[in-house]
Amino acid sequence: MKRRDFVLGTGALALTASAYGNILGANDRVGIALVGAGRRGRWILKTLLATNRIEAIMLCDVWEEQLKQTREYTELNKVPTTFELDDVLSDPSVEAVVLATPDHLHKDYAIRILKAGKHLLLEKPVTLHYHEGIPLKKAVAESGLICQTGTQQRSSAMFKKVKEEFFGGSMVLGDIVFARAVWSNFAWQRRAIKQRPMPKNFKWDTFLGNSPEVDYHWARFDGWRHYKEYGTGILSDLLTHWGDVAQWMMDDADPLNAITTGGIYHLKDGRTNPDTVNTIIQYKGGWNFTFECSVLPIKNEHDSVLFHGTKGKLELFRAGYVFTPHDGKQIVFDNKESLDSAHVHNFLDGVVLGKKVSAPIEIGLQAVKPSHLAAASYWSGKRMKFNEEETSIIEG
Repeated sequence: MKRRDFVLGTGALALTASAYGNILGANDRVGIALVGAGRRGRWILKTLLATNRIEAIMLCDVWEEQLKQTREYTELNKVPTTFELDDVLSDPSVEAVVLATPDHLHKDYAIRILKAGKHLLLEKPVTLHYHEGIPLKKAVAESGLICQTGTQQRSSAMFKKVKEEFFGGSMVLGDIVFARAVWSNFAWQRRAIKQRPMPKNFKWDTFLGNSPEVDYHWARFDGWRHYKEYGTGILSDLLTHWGDVAQWMMDDADPLNAITTGGIYHLKDGRTNPDTVNTIIQYKGGWNFTFECSVLPIKNEHDSVLFHGTKGKLELFRAGYVFTPHDGKQIVFDNKESLDSAHVHNFLDGVVLGKKVSAPIEIGLQAVKPSHLAAASYWSGKRMKFNEEETSIIEG
């Protein structure tokens, strides 16, 4: 009997974590495989290991060196490694998969993982192209499995508290006119990556996946966020996070249109994604969301979302918030929680206890909507919007 079958069959949805721990077999660790053993993937895996609730079963990647680095970073020297996703999917001891590959592989890999009966922790952005959301959502629904997406603010106690106290009809901020997000200074995305011979034990064709076939070029792998075939860089990595926070707080996941300007102003190294962008997104509820970002060393006091209301402003960031009312004293809150830790615990509670996760596939797909609009506007040079059925992006 599978773990989830046992949980649902015993009515565990109503149990507390402590009560569940008394059920036979409930303290077994969840068997986890990591698919995509790069910087982010190994960080998530180490965070999962720190919960003492999982057992690492297998590591999967296209490059042996990344598998080696992940083994060393997580001190999992005896855990098997593979280049093949099929090895992960055919292993019955793998109950759940962390999918942290480049963005262009997300949709196809996620569907295969779900069809194989594995729960899924899917890094954001959940899709590279907007149209990929429909088959991905269908696969999650048909699987009946847990799919937690990678917007970890959703599991934060502080963000939930802010939502309750400053939004949802509280009118503490008055009428909110616009939200402004800033997040810059990314050394990893401004690296100059030189060509090198293809390494041994490296699967170039596997990395390409369903993207256009091109000759081997090292920077396309080591700096895949620089290239639009594999990701949209800062327009997905960062806009997805702050766009999700803004939509969550405002109870409005209906962006009407977006216009983006920017370019490759400084890093003329062959990349195709911009190094600097400004985006304005109009929402159905009557407010504007602006996003300002550069991979260059532009430093803000806080990388944050700043909500401007008629009674005050709220600057919200991962390490806390600053509330400045028009009348009264400023309130500063320091947040000490680990958002990643809270998020993986939430995921494991879904797998083991059958609890609802904080960022299911519906939230993940909503979170990437402003990013898709912004990217479409950047590449077209025009204002872009969703069609009436919200199945595609068209000129606005």
